[in-house]
Amino acid sequence: MSSPKRRIETDVMKMLMSDYEVTLVNDNSTLVLALYAILLLVSHQFYVRFKGPDETPFTGGLWKIHVELPDQYPYKSPSIGFVNRIFHPNIDELSGSVCLDVINQTWSPMYDMVNIFEVFLPQLLRYPNPTDPLNGEAAALMMRDAKSYEAKVKEYIAKYATKENVDDAGNETDDSDEMSSVGSVDDDEDDEPVGTMDEV
Repeated sequence: MSSPKRRIETDVMKMLMSDYEVTLVNDNSTLVLALYAILLLVSHQFYVRFKGPDETPFTGGLWKIHVELPDQYPYKSPSIGFVNRIFHPNIDELSGSVCLDVINQTWSPMYDMVNIFEVFLPQLLRYPNPTDPLNGEAAALMMRDAKSYEAKVKEYIAKYATKENVDDAGNETDDSDEMSSVGSVDDDEDDEPVGTMDEV
């Protein structure tokens, strides 16, 4: 069994050698591949440009996906989140968080990062599940009026999923706590209780 560190090295190199554009979080410079790989391994965070799959309403869209690899990777799933907005029943429109069962419940150490971008995300966009939504508006519209849903998806692509939007996405805020991962639940100690619990 290989160590998580070795597996992270292998998967990061696969991503760098793939057709996907990979950039460091908080970095806009161009680096030599070997140095870039070392920096990715240290930070465990990077962005990947992801194109909408052909023959779907998402065709022509371009999204910046924030990826964070936990120390226990590949035994624990990576956290992923859409940085620029997308209209989809299983993706939270504002945080970019992806429905947990897509990544967490189906994740296995046999998968690698390339699987997320070649299989998981294309399947999610190709076959949305409106019965388990993170975006209730998208789910309701998809079930009620498929043509209006597709028109709204295309409207979002034109407004938020262009090359210019991807280049600017993520520069103003850090959404790392909003990504899909059981381990990324925010444990803010300042949260107020919603109500009181009456004694039984």
